[in-house]
Amino acid sequence: MIRFSKIARFSRSLSVAAALGCACFALADDLPDLGESARADFSPQLERRIGESIMNDIRLHEPSYVDDEEINDYLRQFGARLVAASSSPNGDFHFFAIRDNSVNAFAMFGGFIGVNTGTLLTAQSESELAGVLAHEISHVTQNHLARQIAKEKQNSIASMITMAVGILAARSNSQVASAAIVSAQAGSIQSQLAYSRDFEREADRFGYQALEKSGFDVHGMGDFFERLQNAGRVYESNAPVYLRSHPMTVERISDMQNRVREAPYRQVPNSLDFLLVRSRLRIQMGTPRDAVIEYETLLREKKTISEIATRYGLSYARLKTKDIAGAQREMDALKALKPASALVDGLAAEIRIAAADLPSAQAIYRDALQRYPQSRALVYGYIEALYSARQYEPALRFLESQLQIYLADFKLYGLQAKTYAALGKRVQQHRAQAEFYVLQGQLVPAVEQLQFAQRADDGNFYEHSAVDARLRELRKRQLEEAKEKKNNG
Repeated sequence: MIRFSKIARFSRSLSVAAALGCACFALADDLPDLGESARADFSPQLERRIGESIMNDIRLHEPSYVDDEEINDYLRQFGARLVAASSSPNGDFHFFAIRDNSVNAFAMFGGFIGVNTGTLLTAQSESELAGVLAHEISHVTQNHLARQIAKEKQNSIASMITMAVGILAARSNSQVASAAIVSAQAGSIQSQLAYSRDFEREADRFGYQALEKSGFDVHGMGDFFERLQNAGRVYESNAPVYLRSHPMTVERISDMQNRVREAPYRQVPNSLDFLLVRSRLRIQMGTPRDAVIEYETLLREKKTISEIATRYGLSYARLKTKDIAGAQREMDALKALKPASALVDGLAAEIRIAAADLPSAQAIYRDALQRYPQSRALVYGYIEALYSARQYEPALRFLESQLQIYLADFKLYGLQAKTYAALGKRVQQHRAQAEFYVLQGQLVPAVEQLQFAQRADDGNFYEHSAVDARLRELRKRQLEEAKEKKNNG
């Protein structure tokens, strides 16, 4: 679970971004006008900066953040399908996972949406998971967090942001919310820890529409929420976290049931990647050796829901136990089933790398990237395979092609810096490392890297000129942010 008890550090890290916005909210009486007012004063640019600041802090300091590119790829593509069907189809969203067994999901400023691994594993169908994420997407598209804060009539952007992170803490764990919001008028905000009933109904309505438009089974939304509600009744004081931050009411459940009743029945099969990601997560959340025994038993007793997902899990678990031969044996059996998934190809390449067969791994990656060019996991894996084989120049050429597509991918810059370092190209190494830091909101180490680049004795005139220009730009940004922080502190 995200440790939002680190609220003080979060608030400090957001103060510069906070300074970029207006110092007050206009207020209106009814819900639609509140939304327009919050949007006018709490600009999309400010919301994005706040969201990016929190997201960067999570990536850098939160141990439960899931840094698994296969899982990130799935959430990215799955979320994009729902966003395309939302009321803001061109919205900029980012989906990520938190390693926690509890059922929860939460929306942050700027389109950053987190989902606990417990939610991925608890959902009994992909349509149920789609219902949860469609609901969270709707909280973003309808500006609920900004509208909620606007209702509090705060005059300080800093206090609004502290309040916002307190609300996010409640999304993650309502038990720590009071401690998290101590500096943001805990008494007055306590009643706002959960979205209002109006906001929840609005998110249900827009989420339902996105679910229907994206082709998922609309029954999934109601089924999942009702099952959580039943669990809450059974466990009473230990209700699912999602219910504590998104309180269900008889009225909401009734509204969803009425909508579903009017919709034609549609059987929507789960995607293969949904099943594979769940197998991958089960192994990561438990122990690989136990997973080997479990999956072998399922195959032997023929109790698998998906043989492909079970064999994938068994191959992955054997790789985790360093049984390379066993992992390859299961991969061969899996390939015989002819699965079409980047996750399977990525695992096949990982096994060959573990077996020190880099040429085969590279061939697998090249072939897979032809079929799944948008898979970042395959992109990173192929670069690492080239690097491990000391094929630095091909790695750099491939990196350049990917950076033209993914301009803001800090991991690509990190890999580029590592590859330049292997070639002894210090100016280029430090330039790439600087961009790696910039994209994570770390201006101080970025400036330091460019200073290293200035002192490097390689590089031509144009490269050094580019370093000087970028360093001036970052220093100017530092001064502007320091000035804004002082003026708005």
